[in-house]
Amino acid sequence: AGHYYNIVFKGFMLLFTAMLLFFVGVVFIMSPAGLLSNLDVFQGTFLADNTFWVLVILGYYFLATLLPIDKIITRFYPIFGLMMIVMTTLIAIALLIDAPHLPMAGDFLAYFKDSHSHDILAPNPDGLPTWPLLFITITCGAISGFHSTQAPIMARCLTNEKYIRPVYYGAMVCEGVVACVWALAGIAAFPEGYAGLTAMLDSGGPGLVVNHIASSYLGALGGIMAIIAVAVFPITSGDTAFRSLRLTLVDAFSVPQSIRNRLLLAVPILAIAYFMTKLDFTVIWRYFAFSNMLLSTSVLWLATKYLFERRAFHWIASIPAVITSSVTISYIMTAAIGFNLSADYGWPIGTVVVIVSLLLLILMHNKYKSAKA
Repeated sequence: AGHYYNIVFKGFMLLFTAMLLFFVGVVFIMSPAGLLSNLDVFQGTFLADNTFWVLVILGYYFLATLLPIDKIITRFYPIFGLMMIVMTTLIAIALLIDAPHLPMAGDFLAYFKDSHSHDILAPNPDGLPTWPLLFITITCGAISGFHSTQAPIMARCLTNEKYIRPVYYGAMVCEGVVACVWALAGIAAFPEGYAGLTAMLDSGGPGLVVNHIASSYLGALGGIMAIIAVAVFPITSGDTAFRSLRLTLVDAFSVPQSIRNRLLLAVPILAIAYFMTKLDFTVIWRYFAFSNMLLSTSVLWLATKYLFERRAFHWIASIPAVITSSVTISYIMTAAIGFNLSADYGWPIGTVVVIVSLLLLILMHNKYKSAKA
C-alpha cells in the first residue's frame, strides 16, 4: 500500500486492518458460543451457559495466537473444513429432497417480476433499506476484507505460488456456496416467513435459528453435527484473526517474535475482546461488517493500482472496487454508527460514488494507455 499509493494510505490500511481483525475475533467468539450453548443436549447443564463457551473459545484463541501455526491450526483445520463441507452438502441434499414450500425457478422469477415490493430499493419488514444493508449484512459470504488480511499467512504456508488459486480463490468460492445454501435453508425452515424468523431470533438469537434449521432437515443427531460444524467454522476465522492481528502489528512495528512480546500483545487484546463480548452482538456486527467492506474496498483499489502499474487487465478488480465503494459510502452516510442520514439518501449517494469512481477509472485508464503508447 505504501509502495503503490503513499504513506497515508498505508497508515489507513494498517489502522483498518487491525480494527477489522479485532472485530472479526470478537464476533467469532460471540457467534460460536451462542451456537454451542443452544445445543439441545446441553440444556439444563453448565454447558448451556454462554459465558462458559466464551471462555473456552478464548482459551483456544490464546493458544492459537501464541503457538506456531503448525502446532495447532494446521492440525485441526482439515477436520474443521471437512465437517463444514459435509454438513453443508447434507443440508443442500435435504433441501432438494424436502422443501415443498420453496418456489420453483420459474415461480421465483415471476415472484420478483410481478411484485413491486421486492426491488432492491424496497425496505425490509423492519423498514430498513435493502441497499446498502444487504451487502453489508452478508459480509464474508459475498466479499470479504477479512480474507484479504490472510495473505501474509497464506504466503508463509504455501510452498508454491501455483497453489494460490485453488486454495485462496477456491476457498472463497466454497464459502460463497456455503452462504447460499444456509441462506436458502433459512428461507425453507420458516414457511411462515419473516415473522417466524424474527420471533426465534428474539427468543434465542442466531444460535437457536441454526439449531432449528439443522434439526429440521437432518434430525436430532444430524442437527447436532451440523451445529458443531457451523460453530467451528467461525472459530477458524477467529483464531486466524487474532493471530493475524499479532502478525500485522509485529510486522508493522518490527517487533521481535519472542514469547514475551507475543504475550504482551496477546493478553491485552484477548482481555479487551472478552469484555467486548458483553456488548450487544448486533452493534459489534455493524462495526465488523462496515470495517470488513471498507477493507475490501481498499484492497480492491490497491489491486487496481497494482494492475494499472503492470498495464494488465484491471477491470477484474476495478469494477468490484467501484461497487464496494458505493456500498461502503452509502452505508456509513446513512447508518446509525455513521452520519445517520435518512435512508432515502443511500441510493443517490451510491449512484454519485459510482459515477465519480468510473470517471476516475477512465482518466486513469487513458493516462496509463497514453504512457504505454
